[in-house]
Amino acid sequence: MRCEVEKDRICYCFGYSEEDIIKDVLDNKGTSTILEKIVNEKKKGGCNCGTTHPLGR
Repeated sequence: MRCEVEKDRICYCFGYSEEDIIKDVLDNKGTSTILEKIVNEKKKGGCNCGTTHPLGR
């Protein structure tokens, strides 16, 4: 059984949880700066989903 932190984790590369993303969207009037950060890091090759995500995605 997964622990609560893992269950709510959305981004395993950067450690963002569902709660982090909801708060980010509310704080930024409907825009996710977290998503922007993730997209920018992926473009730079800073994403390791294949190794950090339990399902390899």
